[in-house]
Amino acid sequence: SFPITVGGGGTGSPVDSSKGGSGSNSVFSTITSAGGGGGGSNANRPGLDGGSGGGGSGGDYNQPGGSGNTPPVSPSQGFPGGNSTPNPTASPDSGSGGGGGATEAGVNATNPGVASGRGGAGATTSISGSPTAYAGGGGGGSGPGAPTNGAASPCGTGGAGGNPSGPFSNSVAGTTNRGGGGGGAGGNPSAGVGIGANGGSGIVIIRYKFQ
Repeated sequence: SFPITVGGGGTGSPVDSSKGGSGSNSVFSTITSAGGGGGGSNANRPGLDGGSGGGGSGGDYNQPGGSGNTPPVSPSQGFPGGNSTPNPTASPDSGSGGGGGATEAGVNATNPGVASGRGGAGATTSISGSPTAYAGGGGGGSGPGAPTNGAASPCGTGGAGGNPSGPFSNSVAGTTNRGGGGGGAGGNPSAGVGIGANGGSGIVIIRYKFQ
């Protein structure tokens, strides 16, 4: 028998003072795939390290995304998260970086503060018998200083970030059993702070050849 663990997705933060939660590891026997890092928050801004890194928060400019491939293995598990807007922009905040994906870093927010970064692309494999994408990054959430939210990962597994249009962010969760990153929260001081979306759970697939 072999121990198998399917990792859970990270939890989106319901408040702007704490970072998004990191995902937990998926394990088969001696093989471990690290969960993705949580995104930065308005009060605790750098993204967290993980299999792929979380995006840097737009609560302030020039906030770094978390490192990917943490702990380091070969071949690499994933890429870093994107950074927030590189220079001071319109009050009260800047754009957020997108979360890293399995094959691409999260996109940095644009300068001046126009748009948050989209999530990095995931990886496509046919281990299940048909081409399927996994582990895309979530888009960065946005606020009035960068009103365009970060798009979902191009592979479709990471969710889009929220915008500042209302008291609750319309951020999109990552795809379940595909390891997609959740979109970051959008917010507006006059309307309230949004809620970050959850990441999607991981998956363990066993494929073997027999005669």
